[in-house]
Amino acid sequence: MSASLYINHSQTATIAASPCRQGFPMPNNGTAAQVAAEKKLYRIGEVSRLADLKPFVLRYWETEFPMLQPLKSPGGSRLYRQDDVDMVFRIKRLLYDEGFTIAGARRHLREHDGAPETETRSANQPADGAAQLLSRKMLLDLRDTLRAFLTLLERR
Repeated sequence: MSASLYINHSQTATIAASPCRQGFPMPNNGTAAQVAAEKKLYRIGEVSRLADLKPFVLRYWETEFPMLQPLKSPGGSRLYRQDDVDMVFRIKRLLYDEGFTIAGARRHLREHDGAPETETRSANQPADGAAQLLSRKMLLDLRDTLRAFLTLLERR
């Protein structure tokens, strides 16, 4: 097994075949490299590519959604934990797929404590939630269809 060396912008090194991966525990003194070795952290560029969003959108969302708080490296780079990446995808779904406004998405996430919808629904009402989601999707599709129709009419 070969050990390859990766150096990030804050001049810390992470070895791909580190002692942690070989079964030997490493002492934890709180450095960014050790945190990254213990738990996968993503830079803003990686999250940007994963979510197909521009980095400035992610930085803006940090100001609008208090539940999205990536760590900062000593050099000032954003380090997204898996929970942060999951939150980015939830925010994107609410804004782009379900048609929420930023304020509405923030309120929705706050009311549901940032937990996925399936965890917050009670066992007695899954059908109501599914029907409500279906109705919302139908309304969004109808809105998009009407906008396309209106655009065609305006061209004449």
